[in-house]
Amino acid sequence: MKFSPEVLNRAYIYPLFMAKNESELITAMCWGFPVLVLASLLLKDSENRSSSISSRLRLPGTLASFLQEVPAFLLPVLLVAYGRQRSYKGVVNQLCLGMFVMHFFQRCFISPFLMTKHRPVPLLPFLLAFLTHAYIGLLHGLYFVNHYHYKDEVWLFKPNFCIGFLIFLYGMKTNIGADSALRKVQRGRVPTGGWFEKISCPHYFGEILEMWGYALASLAPPALLLALGTTLLLGLRALHLHQWYLKKFEDYPKTRKAVIPFLL
Repeated sequence: MKFSPEVLNRAYIYPLFMAKNESELITAMCWGFPVLVLASLLLKDSENRSSSISSRLRLPGTLASFLQEVPAFLLPVLLVAYGRQRSYKGVVNQLCLGMFVMHFFQRCFISPFLMTKHRPVPLLPFLLAFLTHAYIGLLHGLYFVNHYHYKDEVWLFKPNFCIGFLIFLYGMKTNIGADSALRKVQRGRVPTGGWFEKISCPHYFGEILEMWGYALASLAPPALLLALGTTLLLGLRALHLHQWYLKKFEDYPKTRKAVIPFLL
């Protein structure tokens, strides 16, 4: 029997969202995404103040970083490989989903294995991250593979698509470059050079740029929601790290912002 993602979705995913068809499923999942973002914020806050069993059960950092994000890469790939591809024949659909998949390929298969040190990850945040990435992998895969078809002859020449695609590429370059610079910084030293002269967290800034480039290029509701969620979560994380830098290093440049140059 041939593997069919659509059959599995109808059997197991549709009932979870009380959806009768794929359009209703995508709409329901878009409404549900902010709930996952809120859950991530609440869990992060509770873990910081908790000494529960779940906070003491931890996974090796490299393994957790790989496993928790791999569903976001794997599910769209499975939909392309085994799904009906009702909308995926067009170049724009392929490029839009390609941005999403490219980002998570780098996050899953490259970034975790280049970092020399990873802190162990508590069990509950790992499980929520795994669920969240499975959620967005399915949502974005369904949207571009089966749901919405972009007309290549129109969309390829739209300014928002071209500009968004370039912003995505620049964001990925910034993210990868900043990660590389952080790996080379000696312990106890302040990162310098490039965007580090303006902000404390150019690696987060690059990732935020990637998501907004992806959202601008596609104007897809799932992509816009992902860009907003990424900005909120990474923005808060960057503010926390920025405050740590200011307390840790007396000579830390006071003119640096946390994550958005000249603004935040």
